[in-house]
Amino acid sequence: MPEHVILFAGPMGAGKSTAIRALSDIEVISTEATNTDRAGADKDTTTVGLDYGEIDLGPDEKVRLYGVPGQSRFDFMWSILQERAMGLVVLVSATMPEPERLVHEHLSAFAPVARRGGVVIGVTHVEPGMTDLGDRIVQAAHAVIPERPTPVFALDARDPQQMRTLLLSLVADIETRIAMAVPS
Repeated sequence: MPEHVILFAGPMGAGKSTAIRALSDIEVISTEATNTDRAGADKDTTTVGLDYGEIDLGPDEKVRLYGVPGQSRFDFMWSILQERAMGLVVLVSATMPEPERLVHEHLSAFAPVARRGGVVIGVTHVEPGMTDLGDRIVQAAHAVIPERPTPVFALDARDPQQMRTLLLSLVADIETRIAMAVPS
């Protein structure tokens, strides 16, 4: 059965767990624990292992969605989950200090996935008037992966339609890279 492994990465509080819940056809498996880093993100719980959901594309095809912990102290999970991944969604909240720096850090940590598969960036909590944020995010992505453009979306991680649009863009990026790598 063909399966596609997609990682959701980004800092704590960016919306990774929420995005996977919005997309998944199954009840999401989550490893949440009490958040002891309220300065990092003011929320009650945080992912300490992974979030897991899946999308059925048919009887013989699944998309497996893995959300990685946002805190670098759990980065041992990052390398484990990267091994089979062909796609990367980097999420960051526009309300975080220096979201472009956070994109750079997470995209750098997961660059092998982005280079062998595909990558998209989702920016949550975007407010009117944040006019240069998209440009700063694009520049941060270009600094890590200068060889190709990286799609950037302003979105609400709770909205299944917006998350599907982001995921379809990622799938198109992966399929384009695969097609370009195949000699004619």
